[in-house]
Amino acid sequence: MANREGPLSGLVVIDLTRVLAGPYCTMVLSDLGARVIKVEVPEKGDDARHIGPFIGGKSAYFSSLNRDKESIALDLKAAEGREIFDALLARADVLVENYRPGVMEKLGYDWDSIHQRWPKLIYAAASGFGQTGPYRNRAAYDMVVQAMGGIMSVTGQPGAPPTRVGSSIGDITAGLFTAIGVNAALYHRTQTNSGMFIDVSMLDSQLAILENAIVRYAATGTPPGPIGARHPSITPFAAYRTADGYLVIAAGNDSLFAKLTEVLERPELLNDERFTTNDLRTQNVDALSLELEATFAGKSTADWLSLLEAAGVPCGPINNVEEALNDPQLRARNMVVTMDDPDMGTLEVAGNPIKLSAFGDPSTRGPVPDLDGDRQAILDWLGTP
Repeated sequence: MANREGPLSGLVVIDLTRVLAGPYCTMVLSDLGARVIKVEVPEKGDDARHIGPFIGGKSAYFSSLNRDKESIALDLKAAEGREIFDALLARADVLVENYRPGVMEKLGYDWDSIHQRWPKLIYAAASGFGQTGPYRNRAAYDMVVQAMGGIMSVTGQPGAPPTRVGSSIGDITAGLFTAIGVNAALYHRTQTNSGMFIDVSMLDSQLAILENAIVRYAATGTPPGPIGARHPSITPFAAYRTADGYLVIAAGNDSLFAKLTEVLERPELLNDERFTTNDLRTQNVDALSLELEATFAGKSTADWLSLLEAAGVPCGPINNVEEALNDPQLRARNMVVTMDDPDMGTLEVAGNPIKLSAFGDPSTRGPVPDLDGDRQAILDWLGTP
């Protein structure tokens, strides 16, 4: 495979991951230029290969996370597979895996063993609960850590049943934190000439993104609950019903609130003693919402957005996925790219949100690797018969 352009060009990542958290991490590394060699279980491969929807006999789910990677199938319990895997590690810069703690140790590829043999290799492990603690041996999926990490408790409408965040944020945040850790370890290696072990937990990652929910609990002693589509500490900062739908307003300070009242032609709201500061507006959020929605009901979403944008009030429509993919701003930013595959044809996928001045941002991505489809090319590169 030709080297990809990017700050990680020339680096080799051995991808011993499956499903979402690990593959998301290695996809980010690939988009930044690394060569990613995916090591899969023979015959079956990554579990995600069997998750729909399917196009041309291939999983679109798997494809969206594993395009531009190479695949080789190895049985790490067999001598031949281990020999090839060892040769890969000898030439690699990074190993990423997301097995349950203890699996790699049973295979003889725990951190201590790997570091002794390949001291410059960076080893990143993403798991449900991390390598330490009482839950380390438990299995975890996105839903489990969303529930345990607190984020589901602050998601959804008050009084409604528990609501999962619509994206697999448990997996994705762990993948992102692992990619950040890998890049930090690569820099550290330039200073020390030594690799390191990176331990990222999906549950830890959920707690790490709770932001103001934690400090609100610390300040009040009361666990925050779900509050729908509004901000807990800034008002008005929410979704509001219009004549034909909804829009969101993010008036994050007193100046923006003043501009909002001008657009709405409701100057009395600015002088209402309940709404003169952000803290008072938040305390009286229900009363203010009634006033705002009574006015928003008089025009369409498009009309209000036009007026609000002209006045400099942060606002936006609530797009569905189709609308987001066709948003001119996202298209202009190359956030919708095409992946060309011989079996699937052309498939639109998300682009790379990290824009780098020193490198181009291609509008296409390479094909999805067939299971073991790059075996001979990889063996040739290793010089293995």
